[in-house]
Amino acid sequence: MARQRTKHVVCVENEGYAASLERRKIYTAIADQDAERIGLVRVVDESGEDYLYPEGFFADIKVTPKLAKALSSSG
Repeated sequence: MARQRTKHVVCVENEGYAASLERRKIYTAIADQDAERIGLVRVVDESGEDYLYPEGFFADIKVTPKLAKALSSSG
């Protein structure tokens, strides 16, 4: 099974998606070239599932390896 490429983003806008996205919260984004070509980003949201959202709703952030490990841990 291939490992998915991920990065971390922070939500800066959630208009129309308040139940799914919290502003100022860090989310995991999954690489999706097809989505990126049309201005979308695949994000694991509050439901725990990944969905497409407008890329303008998020800002990329750099996290330390320690923080990345903590963010990827379940529970």
